[in-house]
Amino acid sequence: MVHSSEDHFIRATGEPLYVAVVVQVNVQRRRTVDFELKKKFEYVLYEESGHVARITLNFPERRNAIDFRGQGGICDNFHAALDEAEENDEIKVVIIRGEGRSFCAGHDLTKVGYVYGMTDKGNRPNQRTRLKVDRAHFDEHFKRIFLFPKITIAQVHGHCLGEGSIIVECSDLAIATEDAQFGHPEVWLGGTGVGVLPIIIATVGLKRAMDLMTTGRHIGAQEAERIGLVNKVVSVDKLESEVNALADMLGRLPKDGIAIGKALRYMVYDSLGLLSSFAQQGIFHAIATNMHWEKDEYSFFKHRRDKGGVKEAYQGRDVFRALKLDERDE
Repeated sequence: MVHSSEDHFIRATGEPLYVAVVVQVNVQRRRTVDFELKKKFEYVLYEESGHVARITLNFPERRNAIDFRGQGGICDNFHAALDEAEENDEIKVVIIRGEGRSFCAGHDLTKVGYVYGMTDKGNRPNQRTRLKVDRAHFDEHFKRIFLFPKITIAQVHGHCLGEGSIIVECSDLAIATEDAQFGHPEVWLGGTGVGVLPIIIATVGLKRAMDLMTTGRHIGAQEAERIGLVNKVVSVDKLESEVNALADMLGRLPKDGIAIGKALRYMVYDSLGLLSSFAQQGIFHAIATNMHWEKDEYSFFKHRRDKGGVKEAYQGRDVFRALKLDERDE
């Protein structure tokens, strides 16, 4: 788990600020390094040390849930931090991690739907608006992580669901703690396969991807390692040191070698059809958010509207699933 006070992070206010301060910090299993503090962000912490940049999702009260780009929240902050890492030629490796109890618990369900102009009175936004929002999110957010020019490492602990799992699937490497939980519960919002489905298939295989993307079930870290979703599982107390050691090793690779390797992978991914999947999934997601539900089908949006909140809506999902199981047992 990341502790900003110990790591000399600065909690941001949202206004860009350059600071000409260098502090000395000791990190476990790493030599003493100089941390040059760059810009501040409200929901993201950013630091550089040598050839490694660390981006920490820092919205622990929401378990680092992600919103959409353009909403002025954690997603915009995250990409501003990526800008910093991308523009610094000295950075070779980017670590993505989360503050608090979770890496990323998914998309911020208090904002889902409203970004299109949906209201609690049942207003259904047009497809033009949905397509504009979803194309940008999949193409400019997920695809950017997948093709980021630096080596990316997901440092995972706690909840890693929905959006969090997609970030892991789009990262080059991933190390997780033994208590990490992965899954795609967003399928219960409507539409199975609303993640970047071809990327998931390429990562864990067709049948395992179908399992995750149709049931929405959570899997533990050991299963995630076994199916290839993460590279390594470690104890909580060793996560930081293991990721730092890997980043230090990768930071010794030549810059041109990393750039050439990334360029080659771009061509390979393109030949496999993986790059077109982001545009495809953006269109599919727009359609999936404008579904019709039958009376006996669970609708998160209806439950959120009628029950008065996200927690109550998800409790309605659990009741619905339990009822269906009971009916099947009779």
